[in-house]
Amino acid sequence: MHTPDEIAIEVEEFPPQRRSLRVAVVTETYPPEVNGVARTIACVVEGLRARNHEVQLIRPSQTKGEAAGSDVRFHEVLMRGLPIPRYPHLRMGLASKKTLVSLWSQRRPDVVHIATEGPMGWTALQAARQLKLPVCSDFRTNFHAYSKHYGIGWLHKPIMAYLRKFHNQTLCTMTPDEGLRRNLCDYGFRNVAVVARGVDTELFNPGKRSEPLRAGWGVAPGDLVVLHVGRLAAEKNLATLMQAFAAIRQVQPRARLVLVGDGPARKDLQQQCPDAIFAGMRHGGDLAAHYASGDLFVFPSMTETFGNVTPEAMASGLPVLAYDYAAASQLVKHQQNGVLASFGNAPEFLRLAAEVVQDRAGLQAMGMQGRETAMGLGWDRIIGVIEVIYQAMSMGRPMPEGLVLVTPQGMRVV
Repeated sequence: MHTPDEIAIEVEEFPPQRRSLRVAVVTETYPPEVNGVARTIACVVEGLRARNHEVQLIRPSQTKGEAAGSDVRFHEVLMRGLPIPRYPHLRMGLASKKTLVSLWSQRRPDVVHIATEGPMGWTALQAARQLKLPVCSDFRTNFHAYSKHYGIGWLHKPIMAYLRKFHNQTLCTMTPDEGLRRNLCDYGFRNVAVVARGVDTELFNPGKRSEPLRAGWGVAPGDLVVLHVGRLAAEKNLATLMQAFAAIRQVQPRARLVLVGDGPARKDLQQQCPDAIFAGMRHGGDLAAHYASGDLFVFPSMTETFGNVTPEAMASGLPVLAYDYAAASQLVKHQQNGVLASFGNAPEFLRLAAEVVQDRAGLQAMGMQGRETAMGLGWDRIIGVIEVIYQAMSMGRPMPEGLVLVTPQGMRVV
């Protein structure tokens, strides 16, 4: 195991001219489904295509009669899907091993990238192993952490056992956070690498701020808008969000809370805070306008593998209040581009919420710094690191047991 100070591979050591690869990407969620995994995988697929790699995207069909996309270097394969319990807007994929073996025997991929660990991901893993194809995987959703929020905490051990068995059959498991990498290694996961997620800084930027949108929320020019973006569900720790907003209102009585997203907790939240703005699901430029029209992003979740919403908020010019965890731990510098509470320390979280809104000029300055941080997280750099992993796998090179770091200062594998 390498220590963080030991650089095993510098990305720059690889020659700039790399051969085009044929990559099979297997995922059980993809846009227009709205979640961090879907958005991330779509960015990876588009980034690979932009770098002239041939991509075969295997995913469940989302609507009846849906047509698969195809062009010269892109081909979709749609499989049957079923709704996921408690997440009816998502679908688990069903595919036979025989079908995938036949598909990949006819057109053999250089690398198979499995993004989700559901039934289709498991089938794809077994098919790839039969054909002796190099496989990498993603650990993107804390299903093991979510279990306790739905009264099935007793499933934690069997869920982790399945996930460990799944990922340890791949050459590399990519995860977006160093803290999670350490936890997975403690659970016996092998060959885990940290590959940070990028952010679309053109889509998410302060220029999307909309005074008409703010006026529609009933917000006067000098009023404070506290923004939260994400699924409205138990695992997102929204009770702390409500408490933090109450603390903010003690300092800024005219503050308004805007929640973007939907989920099973919405009705209860509306009862707790009837004057909050529940904006529902938003997409594309509309979502970007909602981000940029806020003044402070508050994100108390403690179950993220990364939390794409954090860099999206920062790219939009918002300071972030979050726990020192996941994306916030990597990107937020306390009192510079946001504020961080110790993980799980709710009293500290509430105290920081009340303190940070006392200085509106300082709040704006932190937002500007957040934008600068996000500018170093363009997707092209992240795709470059994924490409390095693919190239090593396709050439039979051993993967480093350690970190693939992507920061605003550069990239390295250690």
